[in-house]
Amino acid sequence: MTVTKEADALAAPKVENLADVLLDQDAPRRPGPLSASLTFGWRAVLKIKHVPEQLFDVTAFPIMMILMFTYLFGGALAGSPGEYLQYLLPGITVTSVVMITMYTGVSVNTDVEKGVFDRFRTLAVWRPAPLVGYILGDLLRYVLASFTIMVVGLILGFRPGGGFVGVVLGIAVLVAFSFAFSWVWTMFGLLMRSEKSVMGISMMVMMPLTFLSNVYVNPATMPGWLQAFVEVNPITQLVNSVRSLMSGGFDGSAMLWTLGYSVGFTVVFGALTLRLYNRK
Repeated sequence: MTVTKEADALAAPKVENLADVLLDQDAPRRPGPLSASLTFGWRAVLKIKHVPEQLFDVTAFPIMMILMFTYLFGGALAGSPGEYLQYLLPGITVTSVVMITMYTGVSVNTDVEKGVFDRFRTLAVWRPAPLVGYILGDLLRYVLASFTIMVVGLILGFRPGGGFVGVVLGIAVLVAFSFAFSWVWTMFGLLMRSEKSVMGISMMVMMPLTFLSNVYVNPATMPGWLQAFVEVNPITQLVNSVRSLMSGGFDGSAMLWTLGYSVGFTVVFGALTLRLYNRK
């Protein structure tokens, strides 16, 4: 008797009962673009949590850059490391944060090659949500890198004329530009066949942009033909914007250039990225 009752309890439900269960419930509401993007962004943050070695490039690398350039070139370029630090720190902050934007493209390429994006495409969510999520997740890395550099700079003697508010505004402009610039590497992450190719292209683009700028030296000391390139370099305009805010001023021209570049990168490379994502 007991065995018979247990067998009846475990038996498959009748077809009409199963239909009542499935059809009587309201379908779950489809997540909106923001909700889906934030979910994928949280996924990117969890990957950092489980692989903390990924934070090496936003902690140890910026510290190494500050110490190396301040004490190796500070005396030769500005007379003393302390004076050079006042000029260098905003620029080295920009360089360090913008350099790590390339890892967005590397992460995208890795997931594409592993087939993870094939699963994402089958989900009933906003199509670009995985790509936007990667960039949103990397915003934490940008803020952490900026914070690390500021702490080390203050310990070494950096004193921003704009105070706490100027530093926060400068970092906000930098993070906003980095969000837009990340679309460039996201496109390359979909376009290239391996993560090594993405890294190679990224370094080939980033090295001239960061060194042929006003990060390390005053462009007035450069040849005229090189100054022409430096003046239109997006990194130069970004450094001018961040440096002026941290010093307590406001460079309206540089800010307009930075805003224009940010909008341009988002519109142009964002559209190309989505086109590649839909076609691949």
